[in-house]
Amino acid sequence: MSLSAKEVKATSSGCVYLIGAGPGDPELLTLRAARLLQRADVVVYDNLVSADVLDFLPAGAERIYAGKRRNEHTMRQEQINALLVKLAGEGKRVVRLKGGDPFIFGRGGEELQTLAAHGVSFEVIPGVTAASGVSSYAGIPLTHRNYAQTCLFVTGHLKDGTADLDWHSLVRPNQTVVIYMGLSGLPDICQRMVHHGAPTDLPVAVVQDGSTKTQKVVTGTLSTIAERVSAQKLKSPSLTIIGNVVKLHAELAWFKTVASSA
Repeated sequence: MSLSAKEVKATSSGCVYLIGAGPGDPELLTLRAARLLQRADVVVYDNLVSADVLDFLPAGAERIYAGKRRNEHTMRQEQINALLVKLAGEGKRVVRLKGGDPFIFGRGGEELQTLAAHGVSFEVIPGVTAASGVSSYAGIPLTHRNYAQTCLFVTGHLKDGTADLDWHSLVRPNQTVVIYMGLSGLPDICQRMVHHGAPTDLPVAVVQDGSTKTQKVVTGTLSTIAERVSAQKLKSPSLTIIGNVVKLHAELAWFKTVASSA
């Protein structure tokens, strides 16, 4: 398949393709993402990008790991931004590969602001965000006429290291709350939600390695989930889903998991 005229022009002057890699299963990549990965000169990828997704890269592509874990950053965000500008300035076809969708808690907007400020051409290829991909593989619909008419995405890890969330919005009835990067703060999050009026028996699911062969799902309630997650020794990357839709997991779980609900 040949490059489009747009891609040929971008390649001659350097371009950054900001690509969402999805939650882990490589078959959830978009067709455009898979095609651009196969034509990359260099890929700058994050910790949440699965090895199976990286298999789409051509043998000669340079790989640069820029992953971030809690309290462990291979590169600071400013360094990553500068690296993308430098690589594009060398006339390379650069793929910036992020887990999930780059515009949903992926700092993709921050990186593109730097590229735009330096006159670097870029394109965004959306990915399946963890909320929809992981919940689907866990058999938990984010909305359901009988349980939730609203879905709220929040991050449990803010820029200043706190989890000072809008608790009143999180405890509204008939909604699903999906928390990214909230595993370490799970006990505090559950306690605060109860303090602000959420029922202690509100169902909760925590999914580790969603959509992959090592997926684990642990369910409980606001009063029990932290202890169950600790007993199952779940680790990041994990996604937390809170709401009555979690009741459907036992009935709708179709994807074989490593650990069943506690």
